[in-house]
Amino acid sequence: MTFPLASLRVLDLTDGLGESCGRFLADLGAEVLRAEPPGGSRSRSAEPRVNGTGIPFALRNANKRGVTFDPDGLGWEIRLGELVRGVDIVVDSWSPAGWDARSAAVTRLRADNPALVWLSITPFGHTGPYRDRVADEAVLYAMSGVLSRSGTPGAEPLLPPAGLIEETVGAHAAWSALLAHHAAMRSGRAEFVDLSAFEVVVHGFDPGFGTQGSAAAGRSEDFPRGRPAAANFYPVFRCADGFVRICLLARRQWRSMFEWLGEPAEFADPAFDTIPARFAAADRLHPLIGRLFADRTRDELVAEGARRGVPVGGVHDVAEVLRTEHFTASGALIDAEIAPGLRARIPAGYLNVDGVRAGFRTAAPRIGEHDESAAGTPRRSARPAPVAGAPGRPLAGLRVLDLGVIVFGAELSRQLADYGADVIKIESAAFPDGLRQAKRGAALAPSVGWGHRNKRSFGVDLRTAEGKRIFTDLVRDADVLLANFKPGTLASMGFAPAELRALNPRLIVSEASAFGNTGPWRQRLGYGPLVRASCGVSAMWRYPADPELLCDGMTVYPDHVAGQIAATAILAALIRRTETGAGGIIELAQSDTALMQLGVQLATESVRPGSAAAPGNHDPHHAPTGVFRCAGDDEWCVVSVRSDAQWARLCTLLGHPESDPRFATRQARRTHREDAEKMLSDWLADRSPRAAAEALQAAGIPAGAMLRLPELLRDPHLRARDAYAMLTHPLLPADLPTTATVAHFETIPRPPLRPAPVPGEHTALICRTLLGISEAEVAALVEQGVLQAIPAGRQPEPAAARRTAG
Repeated sequence: MTFPLASLRVLDLTDGLGESCGRFLADLGAEVLRAEPPGGSRSRSAEPRVNGTGIPFALRNANKRGVTFDPDGLGWEIRLGELVRGVDIVVDSWSPAGWDARSAAVTRLRADNPALVWLSITPFGHTGPYRDRVADEAVLYAMSGVLSRSGTPGAEPLLPPAGLIEETVGAHAAWSALLAHHAAMRSGRAEFVDLSAFEVVVHGFDPGFGTQGSAAAGRSEDFPRGRPAAANFYPVFRCADGFVRICLLARRQWRSMFEWLGEPAEFADPAFDTIPARFAAADRLHPLIGRLFADRTRDELVAEGARRGVPVGGVHDVAEVLRTEHFTASGALIDAEIAPGLRARIPAGYLNVDGVRAGFRTAAPRIGEHDESAAGTPRRSARPAPVAGAPGRPLAGLRVLDLGVIVFGAELSRQLADYGADVIKIESAAFPDGLRQAKRGAALAPSVGWGHRNKRSFGVDLRTAEGKRIFTDLVRDADVLLANFKPGTLASMGFAPAELRALNPRLIVSEASAFGNTGPWRQRLGYGPLVRASCGVSAMWRYPADPELLCDGMTVYPDHVAGQIAATAILAALIRRTETGAGGIIELAQSDTALMQLGVQLATESVRPGSAAAPGNHDPHHAPTGVFRCAGDDEWCVVSVRSDAQWARLCTLLGHPESDPRFATRQARRTHREDAEKMLSDWLADRSPRAAAEALQAAGIPAGAMLRLPELLRDPHLRARDAYAMLTHPLLPADLPTTATVAHFETIPRPPLRPAPVPGEHTALICRTLLGISEAEVAALVEQGVLQAIPAGRQPEPAAARRTAG
């Protein structure tokens, strides 16, 4: 099988943040040249290390080829020119200052390579007041609004597990690079991409002002200043052999749980059919469930929950995940040699393409291992000539049939719609998308406004023979079809992916589910909280002393990130299609996204059992690090001291002698962590988070104030980079702040903000223009219930007119 990016060549100049971008592109088949100075990149020594091998480096640089390049050495510009020759994409993570020093040379190289895509990953981007700041994952969590929603009321906020940010940045970088490359293939024009990790986390990890699940609509009045008691959203219960989590959302799920409990009279009131009522009564309801579950095993509870239609999932720690039969049977976890003499159990890769895992194939290269064969022009398949005056939106001209639902489905198709694809959301009045559930009295859920902008809606009942025929006609001329149902659902509807491809060989089918199409768990109910619990993420996202208090209740991770992964794979398949004319089938399990992003902990635990314990807010490899209280009510600042040089500068700032032997080395600081962190805490206690972070950043120390979601809208850096736009919709009472763009492109225009459609809004138009069905026929099909359409003259009134009239 030829992977989609087999004709693509990438030069990887990253060191640390963004390395997973090249790994993902390599998994998809690209030839990725990993360039390092003769002494190796700094990231080779990143912890944790086993037998001299840095596990993060080993995982994030697999499938690449090793070449030498010293950006600070003599003749660096000549050497860079040799490596860039014949390359399609360059990815760097130079600091803005380093970029400025090399920008003239890069400009010359780009001029010599007219269709070259150059993507630059930095913590905060190349413009804006924070451009020269430094950051690690913890700092980005603090500043992005994620930290303020993580933890329990009254306690310090809790950092999520390490690794999730790096992989999320890598996924967005891969998407942005391929989007730019796809545009360059059509236009022949080069592209520069400025990608800020800060904006990736703000907009792409679990955005407060974007498509949401458990979190409230992203408006300031909906968010309490403190952290909500999110543990009650998806509660955890002790059972005979560990813990389980339940996820009661739909009325039918609660009624089944009520029956399982023996129909207690105090919860018979229909008011408890609503989520808020159950949350309010958690102190009485949860003890009942706890007693019911206490004597049964996880597997028994999961099986009984599935029989009754109650979503129940086991809470697995990292060690248990490694032993889980499903992940081995599905191919999600494999045993591999990740470095000479070092075998580990690792996540294989994010997804399957045409039935083959696009994942780990070869270990990370030695420094300069492929110098002899690296330079020159790569082998390429035939590509069409650039189109003069090609549309500015890279995906213009593509038609996407969107059967996706909830957050994952919305985010995946939104990416395609934002950049020009004609996304037709297929809707049914009998089975409405759960995302359309609005608060009482609301005409439209804000998440619909965020997640379905720039799309069209086509209402059809696919249970009818005529509905199937009409949908089949749409498939014949489509480019992409998206679905994220339980495995087998598409086939049961009469639309198995292989049959759709037989109907339209150019079609790319993306099918996603919670746990994938193979393995013992393939039919499990798969809400995000259950996926996180099953994959080890939840067990790592907790305070170390309390295994029952999981702190991931306010996030819908990995929905947004998994949607980005799928969108990137679709782009790769589209690139292959321009060369071969053939489509493909992409299969993604959201659980595999979580496993890949927790890969360092999984691999380390497999070779060093007992190492993957929840660290809380302390980086186990460095000190002082963590979340520190500042002046004010519930005000916090994250600080990460990761080198001797940073410690020396911190001593100067604190007025402490650098010669103190307790803190002379990294190991000494870890040994005396409590003393080092008390010094820092005392200094921070009298300062506001922003003032403290500014002083620390001025000294070159990674630090960031914990920002709450409303503060993001006022943040000077995000404002300077136009990170937010206002989204107008005629059915919303007020405009919504929304993602403008994540990556900043040189020539690709920012997405438009066309309002999300109401169900069936474009049915008649699509029938007339794409299917040749007359208005009279549409009316008859609507009368028969085959189609759902908005009657003529009933379209939502434009917001501007509505407000003027008001």
